[in-house]
Amino acid sequence: MTVQEVRRGRRVERVAYAVAAVLFASGLVHLVVLIASGTTWEGPLSYRKAMTFGLSFGLTLATLAWATSFLTMRSRTRTVLLGLFTAVSVVEVTLVTMQVWRRVPSHFNFESGFDSAVSMMLALGGGVILATVLGFTVVALRSSSGLTPSMLLALRAGLVVLVVSLGVGAIMIADGVSLSRGGQPQLAYTTAGALKPVHFVAMHGILVLPALAWLLRFTPWPERRRTRIVWAAVAVYAVLVAGTWLVFG
Repeated sequence: MTVQEVRRGRRVERVAYAVAAVLFASGLVHLVVLIASGTTWEGPLSYRKAMTFGLSFGLTLATLAWATSFLTMRSRTRTVLLGLFTAVSVVEVTLVTMQVWRRVPSHFNFESGFDSAVSMMLALGGGVILATVLGFTVVALRSSSGLTPSMLLALRAGLVVLVVSLGVGAIMIADGVSLSRGGQPQLAYTTAGALKPVHFVAMHGILVLPALAWLLRFTPWPERRRTRIVWAAVAVYAVLVAGTWLVFG
């Protein structure tokens, strides 16, 4: 997407792109801090966590704003869904970053009333994110107005895979909270961390698949061939997610 296309976009999308850039920049800053400090890359207190949350949410927010811009829906529905996703992205990154700088775990931390509130807000934010993505997915599954078959397939598959990613995230949170509440916080971090590769791979299908369909528009191939290629990519991505689950799940 060009700068001119961003400027011509809807206000909620322009805001989402701007916020995504700030979040991504936050992730890059914490990458520099992590390297410069010489501290560990592992564990719930590492600057790596602030880095990965900034980079991941920045990239995902920008991707979702771009991908869903192809969908035809009511302006208010788009504003509510994307606006909520944008706001919660800011909250999630801010809370995680704050806890990293406080040198306390952000998730599964019930050591104090404040830390418990932060952990529960992060879990609630995950629920809101899942609800907004489900909203976009329903729109994509019900609508086909103005979209080529290849792009429609890519959007539907990308959003479904993103829902899978968020479902994995919900499992991670539920297991971690249960273990932490049961007096096993270290096991909570270890158990949740085991599913991170699946969560990561599934999360970025919404970027890979629509981007492929978009790039195929610039080829001389007929739409039928483009759709077959996207179907093949969807199958490969599904195998990749399933394989990651088998290895790390």
